[in-house]
Amino acid sequence: MILPAWQPLVLTLQLATVTTLLLLLVGIPLAWWLVFGGSRGRVVVETLVALPLVLPPTVLGFYLLLLFSPTSWLGGWLLRELGVRLTFSFAGLVVGSVLFSLPFMIQPLVAGFRQLPKVWVEAARTLGKGEATILWRVTLPNIRGSLLSAIILTFAHTVGEFGVVLMLGGNIAGETRVASIALYHEVEQLNNAAAHGYALVLVLFSFVVLLGLRLMQPALERR
Repeated sequence: MILPAWQPLVLTLQLATVTTLLLLLVGIPLAWWLVFGGSRGRVVVETLVALPLVLPPTVLGFYLLLLFSPTSWLGGWLLRELGVRLTFSFAGLVVGSVLFSLPFMIQPLVAGFRQLPKVWVEAARTLGKGEATILWRVTLPNIRGSLLSAIILTFAHTVGEFGVVLMLGGNIAGETRVASIALYHEVEQLNNAAAHGYALVLVLFSFVVLLGLRLMQPALERR
């Protein structure tokens, strides 16, 4: 049985894990296409992917709230046809986190792919290898450092999310109250002791992540 005080932390880890796994599935092929694809629309897509880096999270959360509301065409269809409600639910937090953390997965992967000699890809194509084979057998093994950075940054960024989570998920205990929301909730209740606890965990986690990345950087650069 999970103690109530630990529920937000467990929920946060669950959200970060699911978000990171989904972004791995989406981010690897998307980053590959952005670097090696031939479409002229890549610049537009890359700009859209990077938008959460400068867009206030509450703006994204607000529009997602409108889009997924049961009164909207999409939210109504999801609820009516699939029985899925994305507002004020864990599933909605996952969708919002995937969109908001997307650049933290994509940008390290794109940087890693761009550092690879393109002659490797061209040689593999000349040998008749398919795009999927080139991706999994040629490029990914040679950007392990970038891949690891993308995973760590995505996970850590999701742990610290607030604006999107608050707008789309609200503050429902055991459902959408992740650590950042729990901290805000305790401050509202003037419960500074509990707020200090959540804040300390988040600070320590952020410090460990950044320190780990700095310590791993020399080894990653040698690969």
